[in-house]
Amino acid sequence: MSDSTDEMTIELATKRVKLDDSENKDRLSDLPESIILHIMSFLNTEYAVRTCILSTKWKDIWKRLPALILRSYEFRSMEIFKKIVSNVLSLRDSSISLQSLDFERYNCRFETEMLKTVVNYALTHNVQRIGLYVNGGDIAQIPPTMFSCETLTHLKLSIHNGIRHKTVLFPESLNLPALTSLQLGNFTFCVRDNDSAEPFSILNRLNNLLISDCTVKGTDTLCISSATLVNLTIYNNSNDYYKIELRTPSLCTFAFCGTPCQSISGSNVSSLKHVDIHAEAEVVSYSLGPPMFLFSWLLEFANIKSLTVTATTLQVLSLFPGMFKFNFPSLGNLKSLRVEFDEIPYKFRMLLCKVKLLTVESEEETARITKAFELGSEPSPPIPVGMVDFLLQNSSSAEVKYVDCTKKPLRPRRL
Repeated sequence: MSDSTDEMTIELATKRVKLDDSENKDRLSDLPESIILHIMSFLNTEYAVRTCILSTKWKDIWKRLPALILRSYEFRSMEIFKKIVSNVLSLRDSSISLQSLDFERYNCRFETEMLKTVVNYALTHNVQRIGLYVNGGDIAQIPPTMFSCETLTHLKLSIHNGIRHKTVLFPESLNLPALTSLQLGNFTFCVRDNDSAEPFSILNRLNNLLISDCTVKGTDTLCISSATLVNLTIYNNSNDYYKIELRTPSLCTFAFCGTPCQSISGSNVSSLKHVDIHAEAEVVSYSLGPPMFLFSWLLEFANIKSLTVTATTLQVLSLFPGMFKFNFPSLGNLKSLRVEFDEIPYKFRMLLCKVKLLTVESEEETARITKAFELGSEPSPPIPVGMVDFLLQNSSSAEVKYVDCTKKPLRPRRL
């Protein structure tokens, strides 16, 4: 559902609407209860509970909510949050199945019982969707029965243990037969018997996978193995190197956002049609790693039909030395190229300026480039000269679209 639609539902849920200028009527209360509950399911549960004061009809409606949204950062203290959570679980109609749970707990390392209580409640009420964000904790706080839930179709899980750049070990075994969508943040995948980390092969219905700021331990290879996976998204905000091996014969869409520090290979990615790369270059020194990996990705994804890249991505790619001299066999089936102008980070602009100055011979040109950088107009142009032509050399008839995204965020925040 779009942001505008969410705003509309919240407005409907919090205002009484006039039928006309001469008569006031509570039109919202006249809606079927199923529609009222659907609207309320988009609200933070605390606000949904507050509707009980509107009238006698509204007194118990919230108790039949199909979705719970519980977020500690919206409360003044953890004690208040704990009390609200306890009251909601005890007063909610236990005969009603819970379709979804969205639980976020911040900066509370030792409140393990509350998390277990909430998750166990959801599991015993046939929950289908769970989203957990826990800042200050570890995987042991989550009941292991969640990883063998037969009704769970969507799982969003991010655990930060409070230590900077410290990831959490991913569970060794999963048994989620109905799971179709999985989003993971800040996890470490461990090596298995085949000397690679292969955490998703048991998920026989997995369709969408997002991994954010994850890494591997005991091996240098993360194997993403799934016969059903269609959409793969990776966010990476670290410089940890590892290999990603794709065994995904049904993969259609691949999206990446962050620092490209992984090599990607696929024995069968011929089904891949759409690639979206939003490289971020928070680097302070010249490194061949990110541009080399980007170039290798384009070679690997040779037969895609559409490609979306940012100006920053093309600037990173341009740092690969002698790139234009390579025989480039890829992108022969490309039908669409979308180039998004984004804000190039200051540190990366500084690096691009330094690299450019290495090729300048005259003092006048050096002074001009340095002044342009100080004014914010360097690098110029934002898209490196010849880069688009290089990408299209095997698909000259592909449609090219340039989009200015400097006024709005390019992607939602990572987990």
